[in-house]
Amino acid sequence: MSRKFALWSIPVALLVFLLKLLAWRMTGSVALLSDALESTVNVIAAGLAYYAVRLADKPADSRHPFGHTKAEYLSAVAEGVMILFAALLVIREAIAALPNPHIEDAPMLGIGVNIVAAIINGLWAYALLRVGRRNRSPALLASARHILTDVLTSAGVVVGVILASATGWLILDPILAILVALNILREGWHVISESVDGLMDASIDAVTRAEVESLIAREMAGALEFHDLKARFSGAILFAEFHLVVGQNMSVGRAHDICDRIEHALETKFPGSSFTIHVEPETERKT
Repeated sequence: MSRKFALWSIPVALLVFLLKLLAWRMTGSVALLSDALESTVNVIAAGLAYYAVRLADKPADSRHPFGHTKAEYLSAVAEGVMILFAALLVIREAIAALPNPHIEDAPMLGIGVNIVAAIINGLWAYALLRVGRRNRSPALLASARHILTDVLTSAGVVVGVILASATGWLILDPILAILVALNILREGWHVISESVDGLMDASIDAVTRAEVESLIAREMAGALEFHDLKARFSGAILFAEFHLVVGQNMSVGRAHDICDRIEHALETKFPGSSFTIHVEPETERKT
């Protein structure tokens, strides 16, 4: 499912970019140009996301025994860097237009084209967000958040161009473009920081941790306690390890059965994930 949506993101991003470019040509608005420039990033990022999702789907091998799922984080970091680059291009165009701002005499048709592009973007971002959350795909989630920011940017640009055209204050156009660029910079930094957390094996969020702890506690009947839980996501795969304390005289076979029961429950909740359980005697009990 993730791969299918990542593939379709490429023609969708290209269509939106061409519509925004057409809107700029119709209006001459530097704000609409800035919106189109950001969409060039969407096209490149869509290609990167598709490649990353394909690579992440590859099974583990002798060289990559933990799988290839971190490829999605690398894709998301690359997308964040391109977002920052797009913001700098927007700022350059806007500053150049400040001394002589202009908008064509009849910009409404161009604005309408830009609105159509924004609607397409919004619908696709919603679809990517749903699939990305369901499949825990960093690449799709990064693309969805970027596109949602693009939608908000487009809305702000359209309002600004209409105001500039209606009031005659054409300086509003490049000023709005600079504000758009600042928002793009913020989103780019957000995408990069979240992806770097994944590359640095940041711990899972509090809600997911509570789910894992609840499942372990529910399935550990016969054991005394568990402690030292460490867990992280690598793309859609959950990696977790913890210590399980059992009675001093419990047989290896029975302790193994408890571990199997816990692992089955966790794998049902988090398919494809990997768990390491270190069995300890009751002398290691911490409570």
